[in-house]
Amino acid sequence: MQVSNKQNLIDVCLQTFCSPSRTKDPSIIGVSSESLNSSDNTSKLLAPCGRSIGKLLAHLSTSIRTQTGKQELTLQRLDDLLALAKEKFYAFPFKDVPECWRALFLEASLLKFSALASRKSFSLNEKKDKDSNFDVIDDRVIDQMVETMDMALIMVGAPASEAMRLAIDCAMNLLQKIHEEIIDDDRSTQSPMKRQKLSCSYSPSRSTSSYQDRFPPISITSPCLLNPISRVTSNEINIDNDDGSMDKFAKHMHQPQDRTLGAEPLIITGSIDSWPARNKKPWSSPSYLLSKTIGGRRLVPIEVGRSYVDSGWGQKIVTFKDFMTEYMLSPAKEGEAKETGYLAQHNLFSQIPSLRNNITIPDYCYVYPPQPHFACSPVLKEKYAQMEELEEPLINAWFGPAGTISPLHTDPYHNILAQVVGKKYLRLYPPRETPKLYARGIEEGGVDMSNTSEVDIGVLEGWDGTVEEQQEERKKFPDAESAKYWDCVLEEGEVLYIPVGWWHYVRGLSASFSVSFWWN
Repeated sequence: MQVSNKQNLIDVCLQTFCSPSRTKDPSIIGVSSESLNSSDNTSKLLAPCGRSIGKLLAHLSTSIRTQTGKQELTLQRLDDLLALAKEKFYAFPFKDVPECWRALFLEASLLKFSALASRKSFSLNEKKDKDSNFDVIDDRVIDQMVETMDMALIMVGAPASEAMRLAIDCAMNLLQKIHEEIIDDDRSTQSPMKRQKLSCSYSPSRSTSSYQDRFPPISITSPCLLNPISRVTSNEINIDNDDGSMDKFAKHMHQPQDRTLGAEPLIITGSIDSWPARNKKPWSSPSYLLSKTIGGRRLVPIEVGRSYVDSGWGQKIVTFKDFMTEYMLSPAKEGEAKETGYLAQHNLFSQIPSLRNNITIPDYCYVYPPQPHFACSPVLKEKYAQMEELEEPLINAWFGPAGTISPLHTDPYHNILAQVVGKKYLRLYPPRETPKLYARGIEEGGVDMSNTSEVDIGVLEGWDGTVEEQQEERKKFPDAESAKYWDCVLEEGEVLYIPVGWWHYVRGLSASFSVSFWWN
């Protein structure tokens, strides 16, 4: 007999998330050190939280695993622990939050997720009533489970243990399947017109029907290109050479034509045409993206406002569906001022591996890159030197409507920026222009902003703001106008190589989904 997805999910929760080894530690609950699983460091991380907290966590874990005790009380105690840990998050600068409180937030979240997953059987033991109103995992319970897990992943980050990361991925994948089963059960009872509204299920056949499953065709006029970045095809910039000679991309990086510039930016066409995200699993389809986020329930951190250096800028955590509905699929009406929402520099693919499977790391990221150019700032050179060599590129998502802006800044990595959906305008300045770009410094709260320019390119060029603001910007930063730059419109299906230390300003010209691959 085939085991159901729900039972598989409960098994993962009870056997892994509620494993006794995760909360056993001599300093917490008085067991012998010989009984510890030496590969699980969780209990040691929790010790500074205090013995009483450790004992409570162990008791709650046992209650869920053995399905004893009052379930509502168990959930309430877990919410109390989450509130306590979250309170500590606000008592310190985020980077300085003690590891014990991060560990507590993660462990309490895993236990709450498990309690919700096993709610039906748990409640039957509690009430001894086969007609209990605690039913199978339904939409309401899925909402709670996704919120619980994603808040932990966003607030704490992925666990250090690979086994635990795989268990979390497995649990969320099973929850995705349970959601799809609910969708399939409901589909036959819905009218065709109701199904054609913003849907959380995806069908490739829609692409040949009258159903419009795409982002609004709103675009911003691109600035005129004054010094276009060179374009080559993927065949022209080959990686592998049978004769053992240096490949063309490596030559482009290591043997620059102008040594005062160093390696230059380069657009490569045709290199991501085979990605599933560009074909059978299209990221240009809102319903596909919603279908891979448990019906849009996954939580994502977004930026709200024009630019992260503006006074009105902020951040918040929302469901993927709310982000899509509010910022991607609901354009501002004529004359309406609407805030821009941007899912920017987020490791979405660690959180949602099914989307990670739609892309591949470009081969260019495995070519050993040059050191930062001699004209780069001492601060950037020092950061680059101190960073460990990455085994795999750092992959981040950049997803937003027309009008998103990343202000002029540098990154301490080489970057391949892949434009999967839509198009963007980019302006890049070489390191030698740094003295003209007015880098910021250490700002209020000790935040290091030295990688970001004080110059607002949009205001400087008159694309944003008033004529008076443009004049003020030019007066305030007189050297900026004479700085030489390269620019481009990065079209859908293209990738852009951005050398380490090159300043870049990015402006979304349409609904856009980009992926950055940082490597060193």
